[in-house]
Amino acid sequence: MRILRLNLTDWRNYRTAEITFEPGANVLAGSNGQGKTNLVEAIGYLTTLSSHRVAGDAALIRAGEDSAVIRAVVVAGEREVLAEVLLNRSAPNRAQVNRSPVRPREITRNVSSVLFAPEDLALVRGEPSSRRRFLDELLVQRTPRLAGVVADYDKALKQRNGLLRIARGGGDFGTLDIWDERLIATGSELLDARTELVEALEPFVAEQYAVLAGEDQLLTMAPIRSIDTDGGEGTTAERFAAALAAGRRRELERGITLVGPHRDDLGIAINALPARSHASHGESWSTALALRLGSVELLRTSLPTGDPIVILDDVFAELDARRRIRLAGQVGRYEQVLITAAVEGDIPDELAGRVTHIRAGEIVGEVPA
Repeated sequence: MRILRLNLTDWRNYRTAEITFEPGANVLAGSNGQGKTNLVEAIGYLTTLSSHRVAGDAALIRAGEDSAVIRAVVVAGEREVLAEVLLNRSAPNRAQVNRSPVRPREITRNVSSVLFAPEDLALVRGEPSSRRRFLDELLVQRTPRLAGVVADYDKALKQRNGLLRIARGGGDFGTLDIWDERLIATGSELLDARTELVEALEPFVAEQYAVLAGEDQLLTMAPIRSIDTDGGEGTTAERFAAALAAGRRRELERGITLVGPHRDDLGIAINALPARSHASHGESWSTALALRLGSVELLRTSLPTGDPIVILDDVFAELDARRRIRLAGQVGRYEQVLITAAVEGDIPDELAGRVTHIRAGEIVGEVPA
């Protein structure tokens, strides 16, 4: 898969912008703060309907404007797709595929990308929520129908937490059992999907880490599930139900659901030591990169569209010469790679390609490869 053309209107610091991309490496160059990341962020948004930098959509709309538009022509095999999203400040977002209205969620079925950015250090050193989001976004990319499961679980969790808060205040919580059933049904499916994903992803991530850090370095991953703390047996649904029953009194006291996918984590270890607490800065960067590159490898074997679009946002400035060369060797084989850089000299010669210069929200020049 590759992106052929991107058009933006009132997105971030761009009033309007149009940029074309070629197969292979494409470099977006410019000083910090000019808008390079804003361009690739728009492509990432089409993949996940969220930003890797901010939690909500309001910051993505140009200051003083009510809406923003992302429009992209994407090529997958022999098929060309026009994907469009309209972000609104005070109304639901809207989407189109080939000029036909669709639910925004349908856009993600037509655009596949994997974006690595400095913020991805949080996947190693940050809170569990970063790793949960990583897994769920990859789940939906690999199996789009799971977007509905994630949404249904979040809805059940919100309703259940509301009842627990009512109960904490002395109110009636007679329908809690109903929401327990819904939470268990959707949560068990999500838990099993995450577990299967980690099993499928681990060998790819381990391979990429060995390439980046050295063949003698072993990375392992395992899901950490809050419903498994008692070491119980049975199906996921049975264990979830047992964990809820065991924690009912504490949940009523605190007014919040204490077990389930929203409380889980992804354990990552390097040579049997937890990466979050023991990895050096260089090891953390290599781990974060391996997670993203492993995702690319998994998706290219899982999706009928082949390679996802690979985006490297301000990555090479943070790597030493050895890791730059190894990373270039890994990503240079993908159908399309988009790279942002403040200093063009940071990019290895192996990834020399079309260079587009960005200045203050303006595309000021393209230099062919």
